[in-house]
Amino acid sequence: MSEGTKPIVEVVELRKEYPGHTAVNGVSFTIPRGGIVGLLGPNGAGKSTILKILSCYMPATSGSVRVGGFDVFREAHQVRKRIGYMPETNPLHLDMRVRDYLKFRARLKGLDSARARDRIATVMDGCGLIDVSRRIIGQLSKGYRQRVGLADAIVCEPDLIILDEPTVGLDPNQIRSVRELILSLAGNHTVLLSTHILSEVELVCGHIIILHEGKVLAADTKDNLLASAASDPRVCAEIQARPDALHDCWTEMDSIDDFDLSPIDNGFVRCTLAPSSGADLRPLVFETARGKGWPVRELTRSRNTLEEVFIQMIRKDLGGQP
Repeated sequence: MSEGTKPIVEVVELRKEYPGHTAVNGVSFTIPRGGIVGLLGPNGAGKSTILKILSCYMPATSGSVRVGGFDVFREAHQVRKRIGYMPETNPLHLDMRVRDYLKFRARLKGLDSARARDRIATVMDGCGLIDVSRRIIGQLSKGYRQRVGLADAIVCEPDLIILDEPTVGLDPNQIRSVRELILSLAGNHTVLLSTHILSEVELVCGHIIILHEGKVLAADTKDNLLASAASDPRVCAEIQARPDALHDCWTEMDSIDDFDLSPIDNGFVRCTLAPSSGADLRPLVFETARGKGWPVRELTRSRNTLEEVFIQMIRKDLGGQP
């Protein structure tokens, strides 16, 4: 296997135990080179613990972890040269100016003066920091501080960028801006993104690892995870008719197990219909509406979302039905 095809991260039977609590329980997974990988799970799933171990900030109780082919426990110096890490609580020097801080961090990571100058110019441009280069970090908004943290993480051109909850506490505009920055990194780096925000993972990640209570429930591409989940048989239709007429119509049909009606605009009502047998209700809904002379402007079958996949897996792990 060539260097370019080997996984950037290899984790085998990783455990982290505290007195009376196991944070990571025999976790194994690999991360391919390139792209953005989401480490997804609820609070307490073990995400931050795994990231700290990968970043050589915390020892494990047992198991094997390699980054770029180097063992994080025995070759930590080599691993640190190949990663950029932005923890959830970004430990910036708030009394320093943006450019000075990035210069300090670049030199600390081993870049010589000329290389540091070039990289600082590149990351400040890429992270949208040119206009605030002389500002004191402590005077910046949280969104800009996250940009500084991202610039710090990538200034030494690491093979692996580790981001722990990079959008937590940001407003919608700041989240969109940071998301665009993360997407721009994927071409030249592997990005490992930890979050419990499902929509963020669905928008930016191509590969997903789902954690629950210190265990890996799934590790696959986003498309494969969505395809493997139980399909959602519900049908959504927007029909122009009186709500009471729709209510009576759907109530009388044995093939419809449950439904919800939501008036929207111009006399249209959004109908969400669940079949009693799992069959596709779209032909029935279409023929019924046509027979009654009700205009239909939308008729679709619900598609799986990452949230539904995640909930199914958590329920199954807790002993419930998927």
